[in-house]
Amino acid sequence: MNPVELSTVVFASVFGGAILGMGLRTVLPAHHLNTESKDVVKLGVGLIGTMAALVLGLLVASAKSSYDARASELTQMSANAILLDRALAHYGPETHEVREVLKGTMERLLAQIWPQDSKSVGGISSSMSGEVLYDKLVELTPHTDAQRTIQSLAESIAFNLGQTRWLLFEQNSSSISTPFLVVVVFWLSVLFLSFGLFAPHNATVVVTLLLSAISVAGALFLIFELDRPFSGLIQISSAPLQNALAVMGK
Repeated sequence: MNPVELSTVVFASVFGGAILGMGLRTVLPAHHLNTESKDVVKLGVGLIGTMAALVLGLLVASAKSSYDARASELTQMSANAILLDRALAHYGPETHEVREVLKGTMERLLAQIWPQDSKSVGGISSSMSGEVLYDKLVELTPHTDAQRTIQSLAESIAFNLGQTRWLLFEQNSSSISTPFLVVVVFWLSVLFLSFGLFAPHNATVVVTLLLSAISVAGALFLIFELDRPFSGLIQISSAPLQNALAVMGK
């Protein structure tokens, strides 16, 4: 499911817990709702609320850290692509074909991650073009010490480009465990059930519980969005890669 659907399920579970609590209030015997019972329930849900708050805070911090790391990797890869292109330009005109392969590799990567920001590019896949790029760098025949130095540097940069590209590919799946998410939502539902259980039945209470449930669902929506950095509403910008393509080959 996408982040909107997941956060909707979370909202329904949490607010449903509050409504269930308000319904239970009308059917439970009076001695179940006395002061002593209320104190015990408050202790229990206080513990659950503390655990839920800590877990939500850790989830937000982890998702934001992962999002920033992938954005940094993309920027570094774009900078390395420019550096490799300029190094090959200084090598000599015989690297023209290699530079075209490099630019094509970056264009295919842009098309794979942000198809709406790129032109359709045919031919071999991005992973295969990365291998072709390295093979062509190895095939270069340097005639001077400067060319040998540039070739060695270019091979190292190309290796790093491939490593970063595959790292982005492997990190594309969600890092949020489904059982972990189910437990957190269960905690939040129990917490809201306790709110509804001892809350008076009036419009102010219902609106407050509704807004609180929306806020909780919104927090989880942010976590889901940050966990999918290359799609959705909060996605990493393709500007670094597009800026690199704008200067490559010149």
